Amino acid sequence: MLLASYRFGPELDKPILLPIYSPSGFMITRGWPVLQTEGETQDHKHHKGLWFAYRKVNDEDFWLEQASAAHIKHIKPAKIEAGQNSGRLSTLSHWIGKTGRVLLEEKRDMTFYTQDNQYTIDFEIILTARNDDVTFTDHKDGLFAIQVADWLRESTGTGTYFNANGDTGAKDTWGKRAKWVCLQGKKDGKVVGIAILNHPASVNYPAYWHTRAYGLFSANPLGQYVFQTKTGQAKPVPLNFKIPAGQNRRFRFRVIIYEGTQTRENIEKQFQQFVK
Repeated sequence: MLLASYRFGPELDKPILLPIYSPSGFMITRGWPVLQTEGETQDHKHHKGLWFAYRKVNDEDFWLEQASAAHIKHIKPAKIEAGQNSGRLSTLSHWIGKTGRVLLEEKRDMTFYTQDNQYTIDFEIILTARNDDVTFTDHKDGLFAIQVADWLRESTGTGTYFNANGDTGAKDTWGKRAKWVCLQGKKDGKVVGIAILNHPASVNYPAYWHTRAYGLFSANPLGQYVFQTKTGQAKPVPLNFKIPAGQNRRFRFRVIIYEGTQTRENIEKQFQQFVK
């Protein structure tokens, strides 16, 4: 059974995982516009599968995929390993500005685990500023994101968000810090969900969350000022996260695709295992 496909190429502005499946074979990502699935919602064409990108990087846009815009180019696979119930894919990519200058080198390590009712993907992403200081100006559009299938959306599907703090629904989880967020729904009578966990060793932990009812599910630790402002926090503080030239910073996430009802307590136990 296929868990996920890693895709890159000149037709894509960034590497993505698409499709991603649950253990029973339900596609939990929206296919459009890469995969043609009849009846799917066709909005936000830059939201493809699962990706890692940001809207304002030294005033370059790696999120919207506009014509002649900056893009993230897959350079090579650094490591491929296979095991009985696990596999590993490490990749090297470059964040290239619209003038062709490399801003960032991205080393991504993805480890895939399979269990009876659950698939797990661990991500460690190291960004290195190649030639100049690189600043990520606070913005809501970022960073580690997935566009879910229509049936899992909260607005017109069966899904409901809940987080580690006890908040429920897209409106109440949006813009808040949390160590993890879950989106759980139903497909053909089965409970199916996605949990995204943010590791304490990751930049600006715990992340803020860009949880949208139309299906964008994103952990964004770098949009601090926007989220603090929009949620009414007193005296919002800009982050304007910077990586000095030649230095690197690390981001770590775990994605759990599961079947069967998961409670807040269940996900918390898995979070504690992740941080160990």
